[in-house]
Amino acid sequence: MLMRKVPGFVPASPWGLRLPQKFLFLLFLSGLVTLCFGALFLLPHSSRLKRLFLAPRTQQPGLEVVAEIAGHAPAREQEPPPNPAPAAPAPGEDDLSSRVSPRRRKGGLRRTRPTGPREEATAARGNSIPASRPGDEGVPFRFDFNAFRSRLRHPVLGTRADESQEPQSRVRAQREKIKEMMQFAWQSYKRYAMGKNELRPLTKDGYEGNMFGGLSGATVIDSLDTLYLMELKEEFQEAKAWVEESFHLNVSGEASLFEVNIRYIGGLLSAFYLTGEEVFRIKAIRLGEKLLPAFNTPTGIPKGVVSFKSGSWGWATAGSSSILAEFGSLHLEFLHLTELSGNQVFAEKVRNIRKVLRKIEKPFGLYPNFLSPVSGNWVQHHVSVGGLGDSFYEYLIKSWLMSGKTDMEAKNMYYEALEAIETYLLNVSPGGLTYIAEWRGGILDHKMGHLACFSGGMIALGAEDAKEEKRAHYRELAAQITKTCHESYARSDTKLGPEAFWFNSGREAVATQLSESYYILRPEVVESYMYLWRQTHNPIYREWGWEVVLALEKYCRTEAGFSGIQDVYSSNPNHDNKQQSFFLAETLKYLYLLFSEDDLLSLEDWVFNTEAHPLPVNHSDSSSRAWGRY
Repeated sequence: MLMRKVPGFVPASPWGLRLPQKFLFLLFLSGLVTLCFGALFLLPHSSRLKRLFLAPRTQQPGLEVVAEIAGHAPAREQEPPPNPAPAAPAPGEDDLSSRVSPRRRKGGLRRTRPTGPREEATAARGNSIPASRPGDEGVPFRFDFNAFRSRLRHPVLGTRADESQEPQSRVRAQREKIKEMMQFAWQSYKRYAMGKNELRPLTKDGYEGNMFGGLSGATVIDSLDTLYLMELKEEFQEAKAWVEESFHLNVSGEASLFEVNIRYIGGLLSAFYLTGEEVFRIKAIRLGEKLLPAFNTPTGIPKGVVSFKSGSWGWATAGSSSILAEFGSLHLEFLHLTELSGNQVFAEKVRNIRKVLRKIEKPFGLYPNFLSPVSGNWVQHHVSVGGLGDSFYEYLIKSWLMSGKTDMEAKNMYYEALEAIETYLLNVSPGGLTYIAEWRGGILDHKMGHLACFSGGMIALGAEDAKEEKRAHYRELAAQITKTCHESYARSDTKLGPEAFWFNSGREAVATQLSESYYILRPEVVESYMYLWRQTHNPIYREWGWEVVLALEKYCRTEAGFSGIQDVYSSNPNHDNKQQSFFLAETLKYLYLLFSEDDLLSLEDWVFNTEAHPLPVNHSDSSSRAWGRY
């Protein structure tokens, strides 16, 4: 008792240490242990050590995706990739090279991957959800490419006809000519405008424009699947190398949601499904994430313009409007973004668009072209199956087909809309030409735009699944509309069709003013030829298609690429100095398919988005992530 009262006296510990010394020793030891464990998580290149202590994380689609497709094992950090990437990530890739090692071209030119700052994570992180399967917490998403390919009912590139058969010789020569046109268009672009959005063949330079928010290489992305299906292997590898090494997403402009979706995302998705090359899937998902802020509106109807810099959705006034063809032409691509990422947000966004359109009152069953994304009301009662409305209807029937004929909502919406179009817009001219007019609050404009000429192919495509008593009618209607569009070509001096043509004052299927007399290498007429050929095998469609080939060669081919013309009614027209990217994506592709066997990109296996990029039909027996149950 006395010892405890002596100031400064503390009994020794069993180790010969006084209590304050023991406390200091334990404090030092705990700090050392904390520092060691902290190093496992904070020091660079500690991923292997992390695996010893951390369970696998659920990974974000397009950011930390573990891929195992087409016979390629997931990239493992302890093993060097087949083609090591430079230490610094390319701009816009968010260090993509450390996660995915896409195969490089085996020959030809190689480009040095530029270095630069990492892309800021801008696109709607609040919209992203973990890419794991429901009920499989912590399991990273994988898309089984081999299983997908095994479900296709035809070879991707089809079977080849016996080349010894004499009747096939002319068709082969025609197909080879179209292939040569594609090769010439690509080589001209590569020589004078590689990496730019489009080629200007007269001035032999490139054109960027402001439609894509700073994204480049629209012609490259648009050309990928056409080069592949035409078996232009060297050119495809050139395009793929550019996507790997030079297609960056760290852009800050304002972009058209519609154009980026149908050209870039559609092109990347189809390139992935055709080849299994992981780089296309990853970039499609990353770009899709950058578009999600466009949907941040009171109704969920997206605005037409999205700012890549701010992540905003553009105009915020109640009087602004979204365009039917633009917000109605996202469904195909966004379902496949969900299918390839496991991220349901893409499918949810486009399903909400359907929900809004189902609820809103439609005048006489028609869909006007302008809708307020703020109020959810129609802004004008202008209805068109051409520009502003066209691909909305196309995506309804194609959603039904792409779902493996399970999306009953899309099917019902399509046939209801078609019935209203036939009732209120369909006309027959005094000369016997069937056409679809435009409707402005009950008053008809008796004209068709070139863009509306896709409708012959659309109606033919949907005829099989119509009510039995309507099938023959729809097939005949498709043929009549396609014939009318052919007449718009046949009645011009160049045998190419104008941007719009009228039926009034005794003039039929011709433009009435110079501002509508131009032709910009559009595909819609040959698109309908292709669908009608596959449905009927009537040789007239190949004859009409070949007339287009000859006209393109005579009036649109220049020394350095193809160009649109300013007046189809002039035998010596001036060129507009632009080789549109959709000329390579659509016009030449549809012409090539017109002169190919039906099992090349068979319509049993594929639907084409509105930029002619093939997307696969869902042949899965089980309910998939994207399609769900309708």
